[in-house]
Amino acid sequence: QVQLVESGGGLVQAGGSLRLSCAASGIIFSINPRGWYRQAPGKQRDLVATIATDGTTNYADSVKGRFTISRDNAKNMVYLEMNSLKPEDTAVYYCNAHIYSTRFSSSREYWGKGTLVTVSS
Repeated sequence: QVQLVESGGGLVQAGGSLRLSCAASGIIFSINPRGWYRQAPGKQRDLVATIATDGTTNYADSVKGRFTISRDNAKNMVYLEMNSLKPEDTAVYYCNAHIYSTRFSSSREYWGKGTLVTVSS
């Protein structure tokens, strides 16, 4: 069974930095793409960033220039480096992955349980 487990959330002051990590485990042939989403209280879950196997990235306009997504394919890890954090970045951050269990299977989408990031002003 595939699992995604996030880590690295916490409380930080505005202007600070945090690094989120997401580990994928289970029967995995490949993962493409991977990403981070976030959900603030009372709001919908929104895209933060995605990264493909070839390294192609996509960012929400609100985080461009401040956040960097990266991945380690050999370790099935994805990271989100968050700098210049703002109070409006406060949310639960979810890891997302489209996982192929074999070379010939279709991908299936998985979500982690989320990690809370709180940015104080």
